[in-house]
Amino acid sequence: MKNISILGSTGSIGKSTLEVVRRSRQFRIIGLSAKSNIALLLEQVKEFNPQTVAVWDRDSADRLKKMAPKGLRIVTGMEGLCETAACRKNDLVVSSLVGSVGLIPTLAAIDAGIDIALANKEVLVMAGAIVMAKARAKGVKVLPVDSEHSAIFQCIGSGRKEEVRRIIITASGGPFVDLPQAKLRTVTVRETLNHPRWSMGRKVTVDSASLMNKGLEVIEAHWLFGLDLSKIDVVIHRESIIHSMVEYVDGSIIAQLSVPDMKIPIQYALTYPARAENRAHFIDFSKLKNLSFGLPDRKRFPALALAYQAAQKGGTAPAVLNAANEIAVHEFLEGKIGFLDMAVVVRSVLSKHAHRKSPTVAQILAADEWARVQAEIFCEEIVRK
Repeated sequence: MKNISILGSTGSIGKSTLEVVRRSRQFRIIGLSAKSNIALLLEQVKEFNPQTVAVWDRDSADRLKKMAPKGLRIVTGMEGLCETAACRKNDLVVSSLVGSVGLIPTLAAIDAGIDIALANKEVLVMAGAIVMAKARAKGVKVLPVDSEHSAIFQCIGSGRKEEVRRIIITASGGPFVDLPQAKLRTVTVRETLNHPRWSMGRKVTVDSASLMNKGLEVIEAHWLFGLDLSKIDVVIHRESIIHSMVEYVDGSIIAQLSVPDMKIPIQYALTYPARAENRAHFIDFSKLKNLSFGLPDRKRFPALALAYQAAQKGGTAPAVLNAANEIAVHEFLEGKIGFLDMAVVVRSVLSKHAHRKSPTVAQILAADEWARVQAEIFCEEIVRK
């Protein structure tokens, strides 16, 4: 029996993880966490009987206490997340929080020597060098949950690292892959959230539409697999059947294919190195008429280029990129700025940033906080115009 805590259990990945746990007898839930969805969290508590639950704000925690079963330990804030993550009873922590808030709890779990199933890509975007170095020092496995990185993880075992020519991250292209740039100026939030292939949280869905998600995945892959950015490519693959590929120096390409269902990579991260039977739908090749590929248009979708630039600069630049994007996405979802304005905000914040090459965690968090303030200022300027 493997003991698991899920950071972000009421989000898209968290709910899918609990579906995997629900249909298996291999796992026991030790801890859960949520930001404010107390109704769903209470349902999860009653079903999975965790020992500890972390709730971000005290008001929500107080509401949960009135309804929760006796004996449940309820903790709050960042301290509560870290306590849940670092519990010595954990065999694995699923890090599925959205955004930069996941960095410190993930580091807490690694410090405690607990393996990580990582869905919170911002952890490596912000502090990949620190996180991976600490994981190596502690002997901790960082197992990718994103479908693309899980695919690479599965394919890269077919050869040695020095034999890898490049990795190829696939992207569905989102809902606007064929939309002319002029029309991108007027797309609505509702249209943006209408992803053609995947069901995800609102923030991730917006990032998918702008291709910022692919940019963040490039940075994540750089740290997960220790490859130079020049060896990481992105291709548009609308069908989302091939989840990523690894090309070797002899010309061989190893690809991982499956139906677009996040429960498949989640289950593999939970059961690794074993594979468990999956009741999900399987590919029917007799009905698979086409697999298409194309290069992303970095002029229409500048977020991808911005991510590569920040990654090449390194240091605090990726953290600033991520923080500015989080604010820009929030303002877009609130209807305050347009779809194309998001990249403008990110570019503007990056241009003002006083870069640090080898930052500490504290300096990364300071850069993150600075970038959020600057992004809000730029968003306000856009609104006034």
